[in-house]
Amino acid sequence: MQKVKLNNGIECPVIGIGTFMISPADAEVSVREALKMGYELVDTAAAYQNERACGRGIKTSGIPREKVFVSTKLWPSEYENENAVDETLERLGLDYVDLLFIHQPAGNWLSGYRLLEKAYKEGKAKSIGISNFEGKYLDELQKEWEIVPQFIQAEAHPYFPQGELRKTLDKYGIKLMSWYPLGHGDRSLIEEPLFKRLAEKYGKSSAQVILRWHTQMGFVVIPGSKNVAHIKDNLDIMDFNLTDAEMAEIATLNKGVRYYTRTDEALTGFALWHPEYEKA
Repeated sequence: MQKVKLNNGIECPVIGIGTFMISPADAEVSVREALKMGYELVDTAAAYQNERACGRGIKTSGIPREKVFVSTKLWPSEYENENAVDETLERLGLDYVDLLFIHQPAGNWLSGYRLLEKAYKEGKAKSIGISNFEGKYLDELQKEWEIVPQFIQAEAHPYFPQGELRKTLDKYGIKLMSWYPLGHGDRSLIEEPLFKRLAEKYGKSSAQVILRWHTQMGFVVIPGSKNVAHIKDNLDIMDFNLTDAEMAEIATLNKGVRYYTRTDEALTGFALWHPEYEKA
C-alpha cells in the first residue's frame, strides 16, 4: 500500500474505506471486508453513528491492530467534554486512534482542538486533524494551535481541487484527506470525456481514474461504499500512473464548483448528536 509521510513522521495509507452515511450493519461488513482485501485505513466519525460497528469490523477482520490506520472525529457537542476522547476509544474498542479530528468549526471549537492536543500528548491519538476548517476558521486556528495538525479533511475533486487551501497546507506540511472525492455521485464528473478516454487507455473505470488523480495530487482519499465489488474496485488503482500531461489536462476541469456549501446556519443543530444515541 502506498503511503504518505505526515509532518510528525507517521505514515498514512493514501486510500481508505469511508463510512459516511453507511448504517452500522453495513459499516461493519464494509470495514471487515475492506481490511481483508488490503485496505489499511478506516475513516469514521461520532456523527456517523457507526463507530462501534467500525470497531467490530476491525476486530473481526483478523488484521492486527497495528496494521490498521483508524481515523475518527469528535462532534461539536463534545468539544467541552473532558471525557470525549476516552468515550470515543470505548465506542471503537481501541486503546488509541491513529488520527483524531474535530469535525466542524462550530461551538467551542478551540476547546475541541485542545482535547486533540491533549490526546496527542497522551498517546491516545497518534496524529490530529481538522475537518471543514477553511477560510477564516483556518486563519484563526493558526494563531491558537500549539501542535500543528497533520491533516485537514475537506471536499476535493477535479471540479474543486482546493488550490487556495493547499497554499496554507503546503506551508505547514498538512495533508488533505478528500471527501466527496467522486463529486458526490455527480454523473457529469464521472462521465467527463477526458476520464472516459483515460479509463479506456488504462483499462480502468472513470471512478478509478479520478481516485488515482487524488493520490497523485498527494491527497488521501476515502471513498465510501457498502458494495463489496465497488470497495474492491476503489482499491485497484495503484497499478497505473497518470502522466504529467494527463494531470495537466485534468487540472483544466477545475470549475470551482462545490457540492456542499457550509453555512454557520447549517450547524445550528450540531448538539442533536450525543454519544448515547449510538447503540449499534
